[in-house]
Amino acid sequence: MIRVYLLDDHEVVRRGLADLLQAAGDIEVVGESASAAEATRRIPALRPQVAILDARLPDGNGIDVCRDVRAVDSTIKGLILTSYEDDEALFAAIMAGASGYVLKQIRGTDLVDAVRRVADGQSLLDPAVTQRVLERIRHGVEQPRELAALTEQERRILEFVAEGLTNREIAGRMFLAEKTVKNYVSSVLAKLGLERRTQAAVLATRLFGEHSPVDGH
Repeated sequence: MIRVYLLDDHEVVRRGLADLLQAAGDIEVVGESASAAEATRRIPALRPQVAILDARLPDGNGIDVCRDVRAVDSTIKGLILTSYEDDEALFAAIMAGASGYVLKQIRGTDLVDAVRRVADGQSLLDPAVTQRVLERIRHGVEQPRELAALTEQERRILEFVAEGLTNREIAGRMFLAEKTVKNYVSSVLAKLGLERRTQAAVLATRLFGEHSPVDGH
């Protein structure tokens, strides 16, 4: 039997997924939760083979849960379930070590097949997309000196700061916890030798005006 854990904040969705998967005959739902915090705590203890994780949750997101769970037990496979086709979320899912990224519009039989394939150690991520992400990490675009000290994630945070986004809005875009974004912003300011967010926005506008941002936007 393939042991599966479900994370989705909608009870109706969880019930539907549980019924669908258990009707397959070779899949057992060993646990479920509606919050990221509870899932992060319970999944490593229950040790499912596959965790189906909703990308957007009231208290966080499935991508962070995937990263945290796999840091504890890398044998647990993460399958990100989302309503939105989003390059940034796909990038984040790959970085979090997810084995798959599927849309909620997926047919039931295809989801069952996806669970079986992921449990078998296969990746559902398009190899071409994965390769593009890896290239983006390795190379990027030639960066000005001020940006050289920043990580890929910090550069993207800085771009959003330049656009005037709040920490909460950045967290929504990047599938990170708001507290995590706050920590990133503090790190960016420290590395750039700045004290205020507005200073970072002004600097970023100048730098990104002279150089293409690393992700080409």
